[in-house]
Amino acid sequence: MDFDEVLKEVGSFGLYQKIVICSVLLPAALPCAFHAYSQLFIAATPQHWCRVPELEPWTVDYVQLVKNLSIPRKSGVYAECSMFARNYSDLVRYLEYRPPIDLLRQQAEHLIKTEESVQVVPCQHGWHYDKSIYPSTVVQEWNLVCDRSYYVTLALVIFGLGGLLGNYVFGYLVDLWGRRPSFYAYLLLEIVACAASAFAWNYYSWLGLRFVVGLTVPAILASPYVLAIELVGPERRVFCTIVSNIAYSMGLVVLAGVVYLVRDWRDLSLAVSLPLLMLFSCFFVLPESPRWLMAVGQTKRAIRILKVMARVNGVRVNREFMERLQLRLVSTQAAEAAATAHYGILDLFRGTNMRRKTLIITFIWFANTSVYVGLSYYAPALGGDEIWNFFLAGAVEMPTYLLLWPGLSYFGRRWILFISMLVGGVACVATFLYPDITLLLYCIGKMGISSSFVVLPLLASELYPTVVRGLGMSFSSVVAMIGPIVIPIINHMGQQMLALPLIIMGCLLILGGFASLLLPETRGRNLPQSLEQGEAVPLSCLLCCCMERSNKKTRRPSTVRPKVYQRVERPAVTCKVVCSICKKEMRTL
Repeated sequence: MDFDEVLKEVGSFGLYQKIVICSVLLPAALPCAFHAYSQLFIAATPQHWCRVPELEPWTVDYVQLVKNLSIPRKSGVYAECSMFARNYSDLVRYLEYRPPIDLLRQQAEHLIKTEESVQVVPCQHGWHYDKSIYPSTVVQEWNLVCDRSYYVTLALVIFGLGGLLGNYVFGYLVDLWGRRPSFYAYLLLEIVACAASAFAWNYYSWLGLRFVVGLTVPAILASPYVLAIELVGPERRVFCTIVSNIAYSMGLVVLAGVVYLVRDWRDLSLAVSLPLLMLFSCFFVLPESPRWLMAVGQTKRAIRILKVMARVNGVRVNREFMERLQLRLVSTQAAEAAATAHYGILDLFRGTNMRRKTLIITFIWFANTSVYVGLSYYAPALGGDEIWNFFLAGAVEMPTYLLLWPGLSYFGRRWILFISMLVGGVACVATFLYPDITLLLYCIGKMGISSSFVVLPLLASELYPTVVRGLGMSFSSVVAMIGPIVIPIINHMGQQMLALPLIIMGCLLILGGFASLLLPETRGRNLPQSLEQGEAVPLSCLLCCCMERSNKKTRRPSTVRPKVYQRVERPAVTCKVVCSICKKEMRTL
């Protein structure tokens, strides 16, 4: 007896689930969206130029004149990290006795004409910053520019390292503590660390607190999502996946609005953390997962939650119903206990077929995570209004999910994954050929990666066998978290060539898209339960169909198998493109 049969008794998607998902689980996507990308604005780098103490009195009223006198230009753009090596004291004494502004401008024009003969040196006395967009950022406060600009990239790398470690550690805590306590533990830690970073006294204290925030970001989104999936029946899990991603995209849009209103980095750190304390008001509303309670032997608590669920869903709760519910729970628990076995990561690689699928899924997951995070980090570098660019990056995701919803039911998983990654990858690479429409191509690329980012976890969960499904998903996602560590370095390399990060990310997406064609289609197929059944699911050969359903006439009559994938003997002539993998997989079991 499966627990999904128990959910049918109490309502697998009734009023109870709708209330919990809309009132608690959707707002729970905000902490991840806020804290994953607020650092782009907390550590934003505004325009800057070298500070010259002698010209300081002139800076307030005659900024343009000061720049003309002290800052070299290239193609009409002022240098940010160099200045003229002039005797500014003599220059000021010469100019201060000529108060008419016209005379000052004439003198400045004369100096500009002779600037080619003046020595250029690095900034000697710090920098002035353009505060028209951001009155204060981490970069301004601790002068993280020029030869110290890599400190901004280092902060993103450390944040990614925290996500990698947190995804690994907190993945175990979700199963150890339960879904509800772990979510609120992560939330409290994240709020406290982010709020404390607003009072950081130097760069390294701020960096340490950002590492703590990074620890919680992946896990704080996973806990409510897992709880939502476990509260509904299998036919509504695609819906929960789509709605969860819509809520996350709305969080990005809301973050753009918060940044538009709050520009100071210390105030922004508080603005994206303290309001999230309101989520603790739902502590007694959010239930624990009855599926998890059954798995750890807390049957009485599971029955209490299921009873409330049944009442809210309009199911009549009487003595007969409770007896039938307890009977189903006991049989479910007994079946799960009988099937309990210890599995490890090595089990994902024991069989040839499982090993190939694990490696392909993990590579595609790495490509998706790297490019999604990379494009989100890249938005402020597109030029123009940084906040508007980030708003667009989040807004273009939502129509993608609405189109994806029916597409998954009609067209399957594999082809949508391939097309999404291919379109996103080609759009990113095309920015090198069509730089005038970079923003449009960027939005198309963001739509493609957003689509594939939804399809991949669904496809992976349907390919990994039940006994190692959680382990396989965790392994692939943990390895994929290497991407957010590497991608800030790639973006940093793009300071000299704006399209370089997009080209690298586009090529990675295209490779991942073609790799997805090696995976079999899972739409309408029963999930493999054991490792043996998972091993029996063959790889596909790109455009060649190398698998059949078990109800084909070619099935061996003496073999009785569950209704899952089965490799069958097929003539090689049926496939126009036959690779060595296909030949090996087409053998009769």
